[in-house]
Amino acid sequence: MSVNAYASLPATSFGSSPAMETRLAALILAGRKRATVWNGELPNETTPGMRWRVSAAGRDAAVIETLSVERRLFRDIDAAFAFDEGEGDRSLLFWQIVHEQFFRQEGSFALDMPLWCERFRLIAALDPDLKRQCEDHVAAEEREAKHILS
Repeated sequence: MSVNAYASLPATSFGSSPAMETRLAALILAGRKRATVWNGELPNETTPGMRWRVSAAGRDAAVIETLSVERRLFRDIDAAFAFDEGEGDRSLLFWQIVHEQFFRQEGSFALDMPLWCERFRLIAALDPDLKRQCEDHVAAEEREAKHILS
């Protein structure tokens, strides 16, 4: 399907900068990122079956479909969920370090903070250029993990 076929879907992005949006969208396109979290104090209207256009740096990159969404405390995130988030080396330790840093920067970190935890699947790749760059982004994630965890 063309990008226009998905134009009516709600748009979302992951990350806090255009570079992070691009990296995380590439991980989705690579099939590596299949989950995400956000502050559980915020309202949530996401339900299983919803489809979203994922944008990165102002461009549509992918279409995803929500499989499940639940609330968990930060401290209750497990290795399986961290692996499905697909970031870094996919370890729980990496997940904890980078997400604690992210939520501290947002001004809302606590071990007992609630998070919305969503699992999703890739429906369509919309950005062929970013799709071709997936391997480079995955390699960069793995290098970052080695640096952070060393």
